[in-house]
Amino acid sequence: MEIKQIKYFSTVVESGSIGKAAQKLDVGASAISQQISKLEQELSIRLLQRNAFGVTPTPAGIAFLKHSQLILRQINFAIDAAHSARLSGHVSIGFPPTITALLGIPLMKLMSERYPDIHLEIVETLSGNLIQAINSRQLDLAIIFTNEIDKQWAIQPLVKEQMYLMGRREFLEKYGLHECLDSGTIQAQQIGDIPLVLPRQRHSLRKLLDHSIGQLNIVYEIDGLHLLMDSLIHLELASIRPGSACLQEYKHKLQLLKVIDPEIERINYLVSLAENELSPAALAAKSAIKACIKELIQNQNWPCSEIIF
Repeated sequence: MEIKQIKYFSTVVESGSIGKAAQKLDVGASAISQQISKLEQELSIRLLQRNAFGVTPTPAGIAFLKHSQLILRQINFAIDAAHSARLSGHVSIGFPPTITALLGIPLMKLMSERYPDIHLEIVETLSGNLIQAINSRQLDLAIIFTNEIDKQWAIQPLVKEQMYLMGRREFLEKYGLHECLDSGTIQAQQIGDIPLVLPRQRHSLRKLLDHSIGQLNIVYEIDGLHLLMDSLIHLELASIRPGSACLQEYKHKLQLLKVIDPEIERINYLVSLAENELSPAALAAKSAIKACIKELIQNQNWPCSEIIF
């Protein structure tokens, strides 16, 4: 016996005909007839008496109707209870600066809409610091740029990002990169003499560049995203960053050249306590993070990136 069969039967009796019930339920009359016939076969008893004026319930149908209406009321109560029982709790999430700039506000909006009773704490710091915070259980969730973590944690690849050389057009032209500016690409070996500002060596991005390119002309080391990006606007410097670092305020001021030979990719990983240790609130936040990422990339608000989950 299915709930829809009970609902169909009750509506037919209340309406007095299968045709009127079909209009009320926005379902085909034949579908209603089939479901009620199945119900009668399962109960091995006739519930409705068909006549020229429509249908009327048999004595068995009247008895069944009383309990059917009670069942349907209880189902509605259950639905209301589910809607009113909101998730609550506390979730601490760690993001690197580039991720906070992209994901912070969309996530806060989505969480407030879906889970208004969950208290959200967002910590912004370097990927390496986030790993330490997860290991010491100071965070429930974090996005980091390495999968080299303790096996006890749950980790999932989220997004793949390409690396770009970023700088003002006139600055890059001084280094003879006219063809690169036309093609939108630059070979890794062409970067060698360009004065760069990069994060410190403890930063996961710096480790990636040291491994992929090697010797670079690093003039300044800055971990803060906004100061680093502002230095590209006001000083004779370039940087190698993922496309996501070029936020809206910088888009029209900087040129981006995709690094090739080799291409350099960075993976964003969502790391958390083991699934069986996460609270319902943390699981909800984890789902919301993925939903935000999908929307950002589909709407082209996360530049030069690719979903990999």
